[in-house]
Formats: sequence, structure tokens, C-alpha cells
Amino acid sequence: MPRRTSGITASDELFSAEPPPGAPLAARMRPRTLDEFVGQGHLIGDDGALTKVVKPGHLPSMVLWGPPGSGKTTLARLLADRSGGTWRQLSAVSSGVADVRALVAEAKLLREAGGRTIAFIDELHRFNKSQQDALLPHVEDGTIALIGATTENPYYEINSPLLSRMRVYRLEPLDTDALGAIVDRALADADHGLTGRVGLSEEGRATLLDLAGGDARSALNILDAAAAVLDDNVLIGPEGVAEAAQQRLLAYDRVGDQHYEAASAFIKSMRGNDPDAALYWLASMVAAGEDPTFIARRIVIAASEDVGNADPRALQLAVSAMQAVEMIGLPEAQYALAQAAAYVASAPKSNRAGAAYFAALAEVEEHGRLPVPLRLRPSSHRRLSREQGYGRGYLHPHDYA
Repeated sequence: MPRRTSGITASDELFSAEPPPGAPLAARMRPRTLDEFVGQGHLIGDDGALTKVVKPGHLPSMVLWGPPGSGKTTLARLLADRSGGTWRQLSAVSSGVADVRALVAEAKLLREAGGRTIAFIDELHRFNKSQQDALLPHVEDGTIALIGATTENPYYEINSPLLSRMRVYRLEPLDTDALGAIVDRALADADHGLTGRVGLSEEGRATLLDLAGGDARSALNILDAAAAVLDDNVLIGPEGVAEAAQQRLLAYDRVGDQHYEAASAFIKSMRGNDPDAALYWLASMVAAGEDPTFIARRIVIAASEDVGNADPRALQLAVSAMQAVEMIGLPEAQYALAQAAAYVASAPKSNRAGAAYFAALAEVEEHGRLPVPLRLRPSSHRRLSREQGYGRGYLHPHDYA
């Protein structure tokens, strides 16, 4: 039975858990110790930056910044295992301030009992300012040791006060040697890999490493897809690898990394005034079977957040496109999605309204709501309101235009 402290699963049992039956090859081949971790020698080698600071009982708060498939989540788990402590994981995509507060409440109880909590937040950059600010005092006082993973530049995407209390470690895309070692291990591993089932020709191996582009998860997913449709003891050539890679490209996991990566590319293309790129990423999501309502919502958000009052018609068009999706669906709604995406991508940009609003929200959250000035309160027929001066001194703007 897993040990639990305040509802948090202890980390040693989390790390020793076997992947469930039928788990993807990438999950089955996840390293279980730092010795099995391949790549990132500048961080975990003999003189690596993390090797020097992560010790039993000590783990500084940090940001692991790197491209998809570079090992951020796995490395975070292994570092937590090495330092000891109770692992708690959130995804910034699906969690909010309430989840952070619940995590902190458990961490405080654990701390009182002499324990320590290691909080891992995947896609930390997806937390907004308020959500990031909710973490700040608890990182500062040591209630949690925070590990945030991000594919985005943390110096732009993470609030300065929080970032100043964390160390940033950059993970690099895996080079060909490291990626090749991971693939070879998957082919040879008798317990979790593909040993005895399939092999790779030299040309197939070279094609796989090239298509993966330094992404270990992508390499293993392509290999897994190729092996799934072949008989045992078959040697996979470059054609089989390329076909599996194309299937992976189109049939991405709609709740996984590729879902959010494609959406991120779509949003940033619209924000960056690149309609051609926006339409490309729109097409890639539609071709992969993405929910058109999800796409329409992203366009509405971009129209409001990134275009704003620089062109108010963008929001009108985006909302109309979302209504078209709801009323007529695909395939006809592709025209409305394309029209709205191209318009938003081509429109002038302004985020002033949103920036001003969140500055006001931060002020309210920090200092509380100020009392409403008497002159702005509603004047009323009630005697008490009149005696207290409600509405007195208010000048109607239309009378002074």
C-alpha cells in the first residue's frame, strides 16, 4: 500500500512504480536512476551544475528549460529521488490557484511533521501572473522546493520575483550519439523494450535520428509506431521509419504534448503577424482531428488578448467563427476558422487593455479593494445616503464635454 503523508504519495514509491501494461515505449523506457539518464552531461556529469548542488536532503528551487523530449520531467523526478522528499506534481495546463493552495496546505502539514515537499509544475510558463504569485511566498520560505519545467524562455515567461528565487538550468536537444544510445537501449531491453521483436537497419536508424531532431520521446514514439504494424524479427528500413513518423505527425495525442505544441505555434503565429504560418498550424491541427471548438476558442482569445482595441473587429470575427463552428461544424467551418485566423494574424496588435487589467487585479489582490469614493456612490432617496454625502460632488461627464 503506498505510504501517504497528508494525501501526498511518497516519492520513492512513485519512482519505483512499473509502467502500466500497454504503456507507450517512451514511458516504459523512462530512466529509473540518474545513471540511466542519457545526455545533459553539462548538468549531471561529474562536474555538472546539478551534480554539485543536488544532495540528499537538499534540492534548490529551479527551472528546467529545454525543448520537448530533452528529459525535463524525467530529470526532475530523478533529482527529487536523489535529494529525498515527497513528490507532488501539477500541470500548469490543467491546474489553478486552488490546486496550488491545496498543495501548499499539504506541504505545510508535512513540514510540521519534519518532511519536505518537492513540487513539480510542468509547463510552468502557462501559469498566469496571479498563479505564479501564489507560489512566491512558499518558495521563499521553503515550504516547497519548486521545480518548474518549461519549453519557453523563463526570463520572458516567468515573473521576475518568482524567477529570482529559482535557479535556471538549460537542457539542450539530444545530440545524435545520445539519441542513438536511447534508441539502441530500447531495441535491446528485454523487460521494457523491443528486444526480439524488431530491429533497425543502418539507414533506418539514421532516418529515425534525423526525423527525431534531438527529441528522445519523438524517437521512441516513431519506433513504437513502426514496430506496432510489423511482424516480429523484422528489420525496419528508412521507408518504415518515415511512414511511422508521418502517422505520428497526423495522429497526435489531443491531450498530450503535440496538442499543446501545435496550439502554441498557432497562437504565436497569429500574435507574430504571420498569417501563412497561422494557416499552416491551423491545417495541421484540423488534419490531426483536433476539436474545432478548441481551435475557435484559441482564435477568440488571441483576438482579445493580442489584437485588443487595435482592431476591435477581430474579436467580432473570431466570435462569429466560433458560432459558425457550433452551428455548421466541419468540414464547412474550416472556411470560417481560416478567415478568422488570417484576420487575427494580419491585424495590428495591442495588449494594453489586458496588461492594464492584470495590473489592476494584482493591486486588488495585494492591497484589497479600496472604498468607493463618496462622489461615485449612488445617490439615493434614502435619507441616510444623502446625509452621508453619497453622490455629492459628482460631475456628469456629458455636461462638461
